[in-house]
Amino acid sequence: MSGGIEAAGDLATGGLIGRAFEPHAGELVHGAHGSGLCLNCGAALKGDFCHQCGQTAHIHRTLASIGHDLLHGVWHFEGKIWTTLPMLFTRPGQLTRRYIAGERARFVSPLALFLFSVFLMVASFETLGGPIGGDGLDARSNGEKVEVSAEGFEKQLTKTQLKEKKFNDLRKALIAKGDSTKKIDREIKALRQEITSLRTARDVLRGNPSNSLGNISINTGILSLDKRVAYALKEPKLFLYKLQSSAYKYSWALIPISIPFIWLLFPFRRDVGPYDHAIFAIYSMSAMTMGWVMLSIFKVIGLPGGMIMTIFVFGPPLHMYKQLRGTYGIGRFGALWRTVALLTFAVIAGFIFFFAILGIIS
Repeated sequence: MSGGIEAAGDLATGGLIGRAFEPHAGELVHGAHGSGLCLNCGAALKGDFCHQCGQTAHIHRTLASIGHDLLHGVWHFEGKIWTTLPMLFTRPGQLTRRYIAGERARFVSPLALFLFSVFLMVASFETLGGPIGGDGLDARSNGEKVEVSAEGFEKQLTKTQLKEKKFNDLRKALIAKGDSTKKIDREIKALRQEITSLRTARDVLRGNPSNSLGNISINTGILSLDKRVAYALKEPKLFLYKLQSSAYKYSWALIPISIPFIWLLFPFRRDVGPYDHAIFAIYSMSAMTMGWVMLSIFKVIGLPGGMIMTIFVFGPPLHMYKQLRGTYGIGRFGALWRTVALLTFAVIAGFIFFFAILGIIS
């Protein structure tokens, strides 16, 4: 219940923040007055909006208007969201190109859409979980399926410890007969390593890391990085919480990180510049974020895991390919090799973002 309320709060916040970044272009105000003075700056009104400060002439002063503003920010974006989203997924290049060319009134601005999509992803992950992993995730231990939970690792740990005991008894019998124990010694050594790994995984998932984790010596040559890795091993749950919160908070940093990489794809094009690349990057990241949300929904409604994984693997490259072709007006081959390069750059940008966030966490 509390998770649902928190998710709804995140969604509402995302809508309102996105709305704050959305320009009020081409919007109608119902019931506006065209005379009198502006209540904000005192200028004489000549229409539905003040020609000095832009404030609407008609001001609501009811509780219902607050609820309307909330729903308006979350769901409507003045109706532009329903025009923008279909194009974002079916014709992303055309959407990007038209927005760059100046068609702003009919589409949600890239930054507003990106902010909304980030908060929507937070809300959906908190209520539905992510599209990859979760209940369908499993690990393998000596060919056996292991449930990825503290209880699952505990069960496997008990089985492995019993197996080690049997091998130890067998080893004693071989020694009594005077036979070689080299082969069984290797088996026992592997089982002990597995027991250590299972115990560590169990303790981490319980939020109580074992002594073996706390005693691991980290030496990357970078003191600040060593401290953060040691902190992650000591307090994994708190560390992951801080990492997730910081990633959401600073997700906008992916935009300036991405622009130089996109520029490298078109270094000699004089008809496109940093602004074009920024709009491309923001719409692209919005599509990927919204895609994660849709996959989470597909998982909940029972779409086969294989189909979800197929979309997860092939969806982003296909979207990048279509957006590159439509935005920059390039041919199939040019879009194809740039898609491969862009996927590589996206991984590099992701690592840069991750290490930047890692440096922020204290």
